[in-house]
Amino acid sequence: MSDAIKHECGISLIRLLKPLEYYQEKYGSVFYGVNKMYLMMEKQHNRGQDGAGLASIKLDMQPGQRYMSRIRSIESQPIQDIFDKINLRINTSLRDNPESANDVPWLKRNIPYVGELLLGHVRYGTFGQNSIESVHPFLRQNNWMHRNLIVAGNFNMTNVKELFANLVQLGQHPKEMADTITVMEKIGHFLDDAVAKLYKDIKKEGYNKMEASPLIASRIKIGKILRKSSKNWDGGYAMAGMLGHGDAFVLRDPSGIRPAYYYQDDEVVVVASERPAIQTVFNVPYEEVRELPPGNAIIIKKDGRVTIEEIQEPRERKACSFERIYFSRGSDREIYQERKDLGKLLFPQILEAIDYDLDKTVFSYIPNTAETSFLGMIREAQSFLNKKKEEQILALGPGMDRESLHRILDSRPRIEKVAIKDAKLRTFITQDSSRDDLVAHIYDVTYGSVKKGDYLAIIDDSIVRGTTLRKSILRILDRLNPDKIVVISSAPQIRYPDCYGIDMAKLEDFIAFRAALELHRDRGQEDLIDAIYKKCKAESEVPDTEAVNHVKAFYEPFTPEEISRKIATLLSPPEIRAEVEIIYQTIENLHKACPNNLGDWYFTGDYPTPGGNRVVNRAFVNFYEGKNQRAY
Repeated sequence: MSDAIKHECGISLIRLLKPLEYYQEKYGSVFYGVNKMYLMMEKQHNRGQDGAGLASIKLDMQPGQRYMSRIRSIESQPIQDIFDKINLRINTSLRDNPESANDVPWLKRNIPYVGELLLGHVRYGTFGQNSIESVHPFLRQNNWMHRNLIVAGNFNMTNVKELFANLVQLGQHPKEMADTITVMEKIGHFLDDAVAKLYKDIKKEGYNKMEASPLIASRIKIGKILRKSSKNWDGGYAMAGMLGHGDAFVLRDPSGIRPAYYYQDDEVVVVASERPAIQTVFNVPYEEVRELPPGNAIIIKKDGRVTIEEIQEPRERKACSFERIYFSRGSDREIYQERKDLGKLLFPQILEAIDYDLDKTVFSYIPNTAETSFLGMIREAQSFLNKKKEEQILALGPGMDRESLHRILDSRPRIEKVAIKDAKLRTFITQDSSRDDLVAHIYDVTYGSVKKGDYLAIIDDSIVRGTTLRKSILRILDRLNPDKIVVISSAPQIRYPDCYGIDMAKLEDFIAFRAALELHRDRGQEDLIDAIYKKCKAESEVPDTEAVNHVKAFYEPFTPEEISRKIATLLSPPEIRAEVEIIYQTIENLHKACPNNLGDWYFTGDYPTPGGNRVVNRAFVNFYEGKNQRAY
């Protein structure tokens, strides 16, 4: 993707179902769980590189023995930093106690993270400062083992103020108004309540305080706690948690916005944000890794029982399509095919843009994540050429000479690696003009790959802001002297903010919004902008459940093609010689390519939760009033 946008985070939860001695004997290491967690986090580092955290719980520890550990990092390579520190701790302990290297009980007692339950998290700092306090997992501590709560998630809530107010009404005093804090405290409140009620009931049965502890662990109903806690949540989430005594869960939002996958055998239960991470790390086939249903939680009890339980009634499935276009690793079988289909389905529009002249056109892609869509586009180009060859051969008939046959058969799409992403350049000069000159060199071109007068068709995952296209890519591509540059986006026009975890928060950041704004001004339709503002402003007095997305009216006067043409004008540097055309994926073809992941609110404005409509209206108010701030 040429425009850098960030995805908030990824989760990994591992529960070892056998005693640690089992893994020592079978795999030769008591650190089996730690090693697998390292791999799980590294295989999902695409989901977050600003911070990482790991927490673990050891089962059946005696009072006075440490049973919970947590480590977090915001270093430049946070995953590596975490595990370097863990390895240092392990190696130091083994060096000082060499006789205990194979003593599993001693290792469990004395070395952190040698436990049966582990929770890992990788994060992009899309909201607020990237401080260590913002890095998951979060810990809510209590002297009662059952009331200790560790939470990490891939999520964003749209109604944080409401959730905060609910906590205050419960008598709590949250330390800050952040969705992570409010979510954790909401779960913590109902956890405390459940433990207190169980303790009271167990005491009535005649058990003493020490006898009550294991009974609470076995009787506590995680599903009931989650059901009460998440009742008013509005957002997209895959929420993972561990209780101090050893229960664990992962809960997915009712619309299935954020992804979650799980695998279970007789040795391990593992949950992650991406399926290929589980497949690769545990060497299991695609079919054995299952998707956690929307609105459901996977609940793992301390005794190893695993259940899938509906927590909130599932809504219409609106799994995030941007996961498929860009964020998730392309090694997933389904995602790989979907990305190829995205490229394939664009080809009719591309043919029209290049006047059906494949001989004159060079095809390429903007590295590196658009490569799979490029493959789909090229295969469709090959199919088109094959049909054309067949027609030419049949037209020439049996009298065709060998030279003519070879000329027809040698026709193929012209493929070149035109754009090369250079090493990250440091913009150490502060003046804007100098910095822009440096930014223009983020990409380089392969000289000689395009002949003067050619068409150049180059595909990107998506065009969000268009900054890199204008300041860098189009300028350097123009040096190759093509007659025309066709920039192809495998995603539709991004028109609306995301409020469920992707760093796309402000309307004025989107080139599609700026293009529509220019079209309004060109046609003297400023009154319509004023009317939309007034409706959005009035919407602040309406309950979330009744909110309507008034920003849709901002785009209604224009066709997608009109907006695309204006985008091409806005992104073309004044000195560029080549004609520039920009092609976007259609919504219809997006749904064809990704039929099971229809979450498209950033393209269509059809938000899957009521809070989304509230956010988009607030974003328009912020734009109109000149407030450079997020709408959530």
